[in-house]
Amino acid sequence: MATTGSARHIPGFNAPSVGFEDPFAMLQACHERVLRTLALLARLRAHVLQHGADDDARQAARDVLRYFDIAAPLHHQDEELHVFPLLQADASADVRALVLRLQQDHVCMTADWAAARAPLQALVEHGQDADGATPLFRFGPQDDAALDRFVSRYGDHIAAEEGMAYPAAMRLLPPATLAAMGREMAARRVVG
Repeated sequence: MATTGSARHIPGFNAPSVGFEDPFAMLQACHERVLRTLALLARLRAHVLQHGADDDARQAARDVLRYFDIAAPLHHQDEELHVFPLLQADASADVRALVLRLQQDHVCMTADWAAARAPLQALVEHGQDADGATPLFRFGPQDDAALDRFVSRYGDHIAAEEGMAYPAAMRLLPPATLAAMGREMAARRVVG
């Protein structure tokens, strides 16, 4: 498994270079990062089957945890504050119904993440044996079900947002509102 401390070091794992001046490009870049992190999770699961809880597996699990603990909630907040209210107020009935589903997805995704997070945290905390050997670690059937549910819901959610919600919102937002949206998104990410 090709991890050396961070997902940024995985070949082909380069963050898209967009800024907050184009908030919808940033939202879509976040989706790309979600999909890359989910792909890392898939590789991690395969790796654990072959190699157990070695250093690479534990680091990959840390990377997945970090992304979905920190970045994903900010992304959901961006949508909840800037995209969904606009669509609820001004979009067609079909889009408003989709927004209700997307909002419910966010609630379910939070619960899905709590269930998926537990086995990843257990993997991170699964240290080496006293003799330094890589210990046996396996995801159980409930763990696999939780991870599968999390991955599946995210994929469907992203497709609905990019296929219908984002295009509808982009048609409704004037440039000045887009600029303010981007500034607010950036401000939420300022540390300290």
